[in-house]
Amino acid sequence: MAKPLDTIRIIDLTHMLSGPYAGMLLADLGAESIKVEPIAGEGTRKLLATDPANSYDGMGAYFITLNRNKKSICIDLKSDDGLKVFYDLVKDADVVIDNFSAGVPTKLKIDHEHLAKINPQIITCSITGFGQAGPNFQRPAFDQVVQGIGGGMSITGEDEKHPMRAGIPIGDLGGGMFAVMGILAALNARHVKGHGQHVDISMLDCQISMLNYMATMYFLSGDDPKPLGNSHFVHVPYGTFPTGDGHLIIAVIFDSFWENLTQVFNDERLNDPIYLTQPGRFANRDHINNTIAELTIQQPTSYWVEALSKARIPCAPVNKFSEALSDPQVLFRKMVVDIPQADGGFVKAPGNPIKLSIDSDDTYTAPPKLGEHTEDVLRNLGYSEAQIAELKAHKIIG
Repeated sequence: MAKPLDTIRIIDLTHMLSGPYAGMLLADLGAESIKVEPIAGEGTRKLLATDPANSYDGMGAYFITLNRNKKSICIDLKSDDGLKVFYDLVKDADVVIDNFSAGVPTKLKIDHEHLAKINPQIITCSITGFGQAGPNFQRPAFDQVVQGIGGGMSITGEDEKHPMRAGIPIGDLGGGMFAVMGILAALNARHVKGHGQHVDISMLDCQISMLNYMATMYFLSGDDPKPLGNSHFVHVPYGTFPTGDGHLIIAVIFDSFWENLTQVFNDERLNDPIYLTQPGRFANRDHINNTIAELTIQQPTSYWVEALSKARIPCAPVNKFSEALSDPQVLFRKMVVDIPQADGGFVKAPGNPIKLSIDSDDTYTAPPKLGEHTEDVLRNLGYSEAQIAELKAHKIIG
């Protein structure tokens, strides 16, 4: 079965998380992804590689997950001969993606201006902390840096004194996701208009975008929102409650949910008519939340999920990874997959969340060994065995 991007060739210059995640999503969708690494290898090859609990066959969890469905070719981009090899790759490529620090692609002569002279239809994408211009665009940035600057940390956690980053590295992953959107938009523009272009992704921009309606609320009110823990600024009850063996999420959005909730709990403390509408519940949120917490802790999570679900009340357990990754719905959706490894074994990892009705074939290849595909890729470009041997001898390729 075909995949939607199986006619697209990507040169992946990325490292760490944001860029490799974008490349992984595109490769999962069928793009031929040629990962260009320095002779010594991309930095995340070594992350957790010697950790016996989080590695397999000399590869750490980072690299195994983010580099499936990719090929590896090693080129010394800092040498003139290496740059020539890279330019030959660009001639037949559709996309070049990097997450170098701002200014590095220009310094290496692999930015859009240089590459468009070789391939006018090339699409380049750079994921950086702060974009390609502005008063602070050259500041170094990693996930938590942009989470902090982007405002999201100020509303995460239990109170203002203890700001909390998101447990998922949303600064990095957000950059990767928006990069995929930008690349697909540029590919469509090229299909319609015939031109390539540069996609400039700022991780900070992505964080600001995800503030969404809360940012609009700030502009309207002038008030900085405060962290509410797991509560909601409008709905009650809405949050996390202790159970006999864990925690339970209850989300009462509509008044009809509240009426059903009172029938499940059957406690006179919740039967005041003032609670039948949202304003009354909100005014008495502490009493309601405390009462519900006293009730939910008397039974295990599974009991409440079953009872509340039968009453059509939005609810959920707070799953550990072991529970989330064995959830029947998750497994049915093929969101846990086996990634093959070079030695014939398999490592489980999250699957591809993009499900298409026709062009969807969830297949995976092993994360590549360092430089595993260098010679094959160069042969396909027309390099002779003598040329390849000479480049290897001079450590231009590896």
